[in-house]
Parts: sequence; structure tokens; C-alpha cells
Amino acid sequence: MNGKFYYECTNCKATYKAEKIMYLCPVCAKENHPDQPPKGVLKVNYDYNGIRNRFPRIDFFKSLKDENFLSLLPIQAMKNWPILRIGNTPLYKFDQFDSSEITFDLYLKDDSQNPTFSFKDRASALVSAWAKENKIETIITASTGNAGSSLAGICASQGQQSYIFVPASAPLAKLTQIVMYGATLVPVNGSYDQAFDLSIKASEIFGFYNRNTAYNPLTIEGKKTVSFEIYDQLNHHIPDYVFVPTGDGVILSGVYKGFEDLMKLGIIGKMPIIVAVQSEGSNNLIANISSDHFSSSPSKTIADSISVDIPRNFYMSVNYLKTYHGEWVTVSDAEILQGSVELSRSTGIFSEPAAAAAFAGMMKYRKTKKIPSGSKVVVLLTGSGLKDLKSVQSSIHLPAPIEPDIQALKQIFN
Repeated sequence: MNGKFYYECTNCKATYKAEKIMYLCPVCAKENHPDQPPKGVLKVNYDYNGIRNRFPRIDFFKSLKDENFLSLLPIQAMKNWPILRIGNTPLYKFDQFDSSEITFDLYLKDDSQNPTFSFKDRASALVSAWAKENKIETIITASTGNAGSSLAGICASQGQQSYIFVPASAPLAKLTQIVMYGATLVPVNGSYDQAFDLSIKASEIFGFYNRNTAYNPLTIEGKKTVSFEIYDQLNHHIPDYVFVPTGDGVILSGVYKGFEDLMKLGIIGKMPIIVAVQSEGSNNLIANISSDHFSSSPSKTIADSISVDIPRNFYMSVNYLKTYHGEWVTVSDAEILQGSVELSRSTGIFSEPAAAAAFAGMMKYRKTKKIPSGSKVVVLLTGSGLKDLKSVQSSIHLPAPIEPDIQALKQIFN
């Protein structure tokens, strides 16, 4: 397998060599129950001292960037990376918003410009590359839609086979993507969590490599690359705030892990304030941060990509938030829809509800004056609005057709 990294259990801190496929810490996994977040999620670590010694201190970050951050990825060679352009998405700066000036520097990281139009391509690319490097041809995953369409598309580009388990209620656009990419779609009459559990059983019985978020520790390693890009695009400065849409907590942990890697290498000296944004209708991670015993409420939100009953990366996410003094906020579906409309009309970026949730969280901070003047603020926009057109129909009005003559046209323009 791969000797350049090792695993560390989020819960018991035991370490394991990366000598075989591992998903969860075998000790902590024995304590897991279906109605609780899984213990034993593994964190990938590297020989950070060795990495520092391999590169000159001058232009250290540039040296890492020039090798596509290979030293900080659990693969041996970039030749196994998908041919599609993954990452390197734009970071747009806006000085004005809703016809008024803003007192801080607002940056929007638009990951809808990945190949399958979502942030999930970062994780799928790494899982696919690792599988290719290790001669694995079939990958399986459970998804609310984006991770599934992402894996399907990336596997199509790599000549790999994929099986995608989704709740039957997933948006049609995402289901269409999965089928168009040639993956085997497995709709499940149940929740995302039920699809997740079924896909794990399928992996155990049929031996397929599993991409499931958090369950596969490489997903976090793929998602952390966004932090490297943000640091680079801000001319080697860290932002003051990063607003992250949060469901399972894997994107949140990925953002933390990227900046943490830079801290361990001495490239940056502190962690940004990372704000976890959840929907009020699916806030099972935030609601349990200070609880002694995890209690789940059924999720109900228009933001399907962050609709989760049992956050699979709960323990790592909470540990990051507490260790680095992160913050969190919830937004209503109405605020998410309003955020989607404001974002589209003020910036020209049409994001799906989960991404708009992060934007709505930032707007909530702005309205309550929680962002100090002059701050650098990044909002992660994690998916295209074309992924879920149904959710925004209540916020728009499609005009009736007119007769093809000038008189009818004058009624519109006058």
C-alpha cells in the first residue's frame, strides 16, 4: 500500500500503518451503534518534519504547490490523478453587495466549477487515484446526490466502475448525472443514513472499495486541498473567517485539516475562525456539540446535500471546533432560499441550497455585526444551483409567453 502516511484514530488516538485498506479504528468500531455517530474515524498524518527537511525554507509553500502538494497527499504519483481538472476553482472578491458597501473583504470560493459541479470532486478524485494506484477497479458510495454524481463522473474519466446508493428522494438532476456517467444507480426507499449503512454492508459482502464520506479517511484528505488553494489565492495569507456548509462534517474537517497541515509545517501561525453552518431543519451536529450523549432529530430541509440525521464525522468535527475555537450558526430554509436569490442576483453565482446555506450564515453574521471591519471572509460555495432546480421554484416567477409582436412587448417595457 502506502508508507508515506499513517492513520490516527479520532477517539482513542491509536495509530496504524497504512499497509492495507482501513476505514475505521478496529477497536473503537466495536463500540458503534446504528443510532449514534461512528467512533473510530481515522485521520491521515504525515512525517511533517521529514517534509520540512526535504524542501528549502525559502519558497516552501511554492515548492509544495509545484509538486501539486503530493507530499501532503496519500498517493505516490500524480499520474494516477484523474485527467479532469479538479480543484483550482476561482476565488472571487466582492467589494459591494445588495447595492451597499461591505465593511470586510468578501471572497466566494466557487467549487461548482469542478467537473461534476460540486466540491465533492476533490474527495472523489483522491479516492479514485488511490484506487487506481492500488489496482482497484470498482468503488461504491452512498450519497444524497453530489458525492454520488461526483464519484460516477470521476470513475468514468478513470475507466473505473462505480455503484451509487442514494435515497430515492434525491434531486432528479443528480440522479440523471449518475446514470449519464454510466454508474450503477441504487435508489433506496429510505434516508441517506439507511443508504449509507446498506452500502457498507455491500462493501463487506462484495469486497468493493468504499468511498463513503468520513468512513473512508481519504475523503477528508481530498477536501483539505481547498485550504491550500485559499491560502495561495489570498497571496499567502489566511482568511479571518471561513463559512462552511455542514452536514456530516467532512467538508468542515477537510478545511480544518488543510490549514492544520500548513500549521504543522510552520507555513502559517494560526487557524482561521471556521464557522460551521447548518440548516435549522438538519442541525444534528451543532445541536450535540455540548451534549454528553448524542441525540438525533429527523432531518427536514431543502438543502439535501447537508441533510443528515447522524453526522458521520461528528467526533472529528467537534474536536476541531473546540480545539481551534471555531464557531457555528444555523439558518432557516427561508434564509437559505433568500441567500440563494441574493447570491445569484448580486454576484451571478447560482448555488444549490447547501452552498447557499453557507452564504446565508455569512449574511446572518453580517446583519448582527459579528464580522469585524477589515476582515477577510471566505464563503465556500460547494455546488451548482442547476443540481436542484426544484428547491428554488417558490422563490422565482416564470413569466407567461407573449405574442410575437411589438405591442405585446411594449406592455413589458412600459
